[in-house]
Amino acid sequence: MKIRNFAAAAAALSLATAPAMAQAADRASAPAEGQSELGGEGDSGIILALLAAAAVIAGIIIASDGGDDEPVSA
Repeated sequence: MKIRNFAAAAAALSLATAPAMAQAADRASAPAEGQSELGGEGDSGIILALLAAAAVIAGIIIASDGGDDEPVSA
């Protein structure tokens, strides 16, 4: 019984102090050198979005293939 109460108190204490500890950490971000190359040049984002939309549409079509499945058991 004591261990359970101690564990509950420790959990409550850690939940209460976590935001304060995160706020107390004073970190400065480093300046960026140059531009990020993640986006690349061109329309690769649009192409990726079109491929994702096509995959979603294909998944919906495959999932709803007419519903004419007959049971295997007789």
